[in-house]
Amino acid sequence: MTTTAERIPAPPEPASAVLPAARRRGPAGLLRRALLAADLTGLVVAFAVASAAGTRPRAAEEVVAFVVLIPLWVVGAKLFGLYGADEQRIDHSTVDEIAAVALLDTVASWTLVTAAYLTGRLETLAGDVLLFWLVALAAVVAVRSVTRALAHRLPGFRQRALILGADETGRLVARKLLQHPEYGVDVVGFADEQPDTGMETIGAPAELPELVRTLGVQRVFVTAGRRTSEETLAAIRSLGELDVYVDLVPDLHEIVGPSGRIHSIEGLFLIDLPPVRLSRSFRLVKRTIDIAGALVGLVLALPVFLVVPLLIRRESSGPALFRQARLGERMCEFTVLKFRTMRVDADENRHREFIRATMDSAAAPESNGLFKLDRGNEVTRVGAFLRRTSLDELPQLWNVLRGDMSLVGPRPCIPYETQFFRPHHFERFLVPAGLTGLWQVTARAHATFGEALDMDVAYARGWSLGLDLNLLLRTVRHVLTRKGTA
Repeated sequence: MTTTAERIPAPPEPASAVLPAARRRGPAGLLRRALLAADLTGLVVAFAVASAAGTRPRAAEEVVAFVVLIPLWVVGAKLFGLYGADEQRIDHSTVDEIAAVALLDTVASWTLVTAAYLTGRLETLAGDVLLFWLVALAAVVAVRSVTRALAHRLPGFRQRALILGADETGRLVARKLLQHPEYGVDVVGFADEQPDTGMETIGAPAELPELVRTLGVQRVFVTAGRRTSEETLAAIRSLGELDVYVDLVPDLHEIVGPSGRIHSIEGLFLIDLPPVRLSRSFRLVKRTIDIAGALVGLVLALPVFLVVPLLIRRESSGPALFRQARLGERMCEFTVLKFRTMRVDADENRHREFIRATMDSAAAPESNGLFKLDRGNEVTRVGAFLRRTSLDELPQLWNVLRGDMSLVGPRPCIPYETQFFRPHHFERFLVPAGLTGLWQVTARAHATFGEALDMDVAYARGWSLGLDLNLLLRTVRHVLTRKGTA
């Protein structure tokens, strides 16, 4: 079984010898230009579609208005951080930008409405402007998504990262970056004077500036390691004059959720960890979204509910639906429903042992590189397809409608799994279990069971309506692209 250190390639050649253009502009600069080109492409496509669909040719004033809205769009996009967010957050995605793009699209459409009013053609062009708004929103989001996906696969757009700290946390950071090439970050190695046994480093903390310059590093991840606070501060301060992003991994990273906010007392910075609770109003909003989403989903999935049970029963004996006791909010037990994907005589003990073995973040993945139990011949042919497309989860919409679960939340766990929980993992039961969630969207089978539980806790601590909507949109994208499935 290969380790994280073995999968990190040898230190690359100096960036000046490999990518001179990227060295001058940097991956972030190239991506900003690519996203700008994506926006312009989407706007031009939308204007062309609206013009082709119109009953009359565009007046000169309307063309001028379109030309004017382009710099307005660029300025607005910069104000909303649509060109620089990838530098600040490596997990930033196009889904995070939909609200800002929709607002900019609305402003752009009103610019065209103004031009139509000034030319006395508002009544005849109202439909064209609405079409422009719809096409622009879809086109800009689509082209941005494709641009970002392609950019993260091209060497010139990828960031080079160095990890300061060859300890367990440093290895965890490296593994997550290696398993998620969509982040666009390549790890060039570790810097440490006292690495863990078996770990190789490419330099010491005192050599950070030279390593950054020589290897063309754009981002440095700093873990606590075995250094003193003074040594860590000295290493970070040595990077002050270099154009490099520094990401600090807190000592207590297990308890810092996405809702943590930074505030200060006379210059002493503190991380705020709010209590885990959902107010009555938020519960009402969340439940309303669950009911509406479950009803729509059940209606749209009606053909699946008619066909899939027939296919399951045709291939193997037994019921079409799989029923299992799960734990929801406040550890209340309920029966979860799924399409059966395995034979009825499948061995449960294998899963129990797999959970035990993958509680530790240092656990080794299976032979396929994933933390997913290989059920071999226990999974039926139809079941494999259902798992690959996530269609086996559709019956859980009935659980959502009944109130057993929510559309978004921690994975509903099997009762015996709690015997492997650490104390803080029980915080995941403070919110409703979900059909999808933070773990399913960001990691899937790339995370150990212990890490999945930590992500469930992070969701519970950082819940917000915006986070739920973001995870729902990202779930749709994952299902359509089959990303993260295996």
